[in-house]
Amino acid sequence: MSITRPTLPTLAAGMLLAACSGLPPSPASRAAPAAPPAAAAACPAGVVPGSRCLFGRDAAGAYYGFAIPPHWDGRLVVHAHGGPALGAPKAERVHEDMARWSVFTRMGWAWAASGFHQGGVAVRSAAEDTERVRQLFIAQVGAPRFTLLHGQSWGASVAARASDLYGAPAHGKPPYDAVLLTSGVLGGGSLSYDFRLDLRVVYQVVCGNHPKADEPAYPLWQGLPPGSPLTRAELAARIDDCTGVRKPPAQRSAQQQRKLDTILAVVRIPERSLIAHLNWATWHFQDIAFNRVGGRNVFDNARVLYRGSADDTALNAQVLRYHADAQAAAAFAADTDPQGRFVVPVMTVHAIDDPTAFVELESTFRDTVARAGHLDKLVQTFTADHEHSYLSDVQYVAATEALVAWAQRGEKPTAQAVATRCHALDARWGTGCRYRPDYTPPPLAQRVPPR
Repeated sequence: MSITRPTLPTLAAGMLLAACSGLPPSPASRAAPAAPPAAAAACPAGVVPGSRCLFGRDAAGAYYGFAIPPHWDGRLVVHAHGGPALGAPKAERVHEDMARWSVFTRMGWAWAASGFHQGGVAVRSAAEDTERVRQLFIAQVGAPRFTLLHGQSWGASVAARASDLYGAPAHGKPPYDAVLLTSGVLGGGSLSYDFRLDLRVVYQVVCGNHPKADEPAYPLWQGLPPGSPLTRAELAARIDDCTGVRKPPAQRSAQQQRKLDTILAVVRIPERSLIAHLNWATWHFQDIAFNRVGGRNVFDNARVLYRGSADDTALNAQVLRYHADAQAAAAFAADTDPQGRFVVPVMTVHAIDDPTAFVELESTFRDTVARAGHLDKLVQTFTADHEHSYLSDVQYVAATEALVAWAQRGEKPTAQAVATRCHALDARWGTGCRYRPDYTPPPLAQRVPPR
């Protein structure tokens, strides 16, 4: 790829073109007054030395940041972070993400990201914030020559929705040239969280302490009742009391081990993520129920058959059953579900043993893109990693290089080509290539009982 560093006249012209391009501003940016521009500050550790870092807060209240490496060649990555976090926005989130994804600055790319102006499971809102930060970068730094939209984890669903909402060309050129989705939660609200309701109902049969018998009962799809004083530390203690999950196996009682084995076998989650998934099935469910759909239920397990316990008949007779509110489920889907309407190249990178966003979600995402008629825009890649939050520098570098070549020269890569290029690049990066080009994820229904 041959890209020259933009000169000041080029940047100025780019800003003028962006202002006149007719690209739709996000709804939040149209409704809110102007905010002060970002201010220079020290870059987080890991960002390539000599970079210029700017931080600000946009008109909607989202903290955001830019990192511009020395000798910037005009390429920009717009990042949508994982989570989602709950509560008020925090400036620290942007600094943390800039440090975690500093590999892009070490590749010579500028980096821009929003911390999102509201917490919780609000995908469209986060997509609007992401588009707004792209526009802020153009206004304050300059128009990039190439823009990559990157979403990580839950942020992959944000990036997919941003592409649905803002990806179409306004006057000949899309605002994003390519999309990279890593460790993505790509089943939308309709499919990504069903297993956590399964976890809540199975856990309650096995452990009976969330809620405890002497606490007020509530439908488990609520996560927690409003105003509940339960803390994450207290929930972790309850889980450990029942299953011994925080203890070495030799220190668990036989009863604790049986209970733990039952939960993991039925819900099919790894031991190391049990507490995390129960946290999300508590506080995120509370956010969904009371902040997103007006106290209604978006989850359904009325006819689910649970399997894997010592006595499935007894288990299925005891689990609490819930019917989703059809209107609430539809509203949640409209906010969270990707539509697959991609007009630019899209690549996914996903660990086969991801303990948080199961790799089977990639099968669901492929089906979504196929229904939209855009499979020609999708390449999926998989790695023999066991992590979720970050895989290895060189694996992201290889995926990004392949996307750029595809977008600029029409060279659609194969998974094998990405793996081969990764090994060649690792002589420089030295962080390990674990691509498995022959892997195909099974359907989500093989892991999560269909509704």
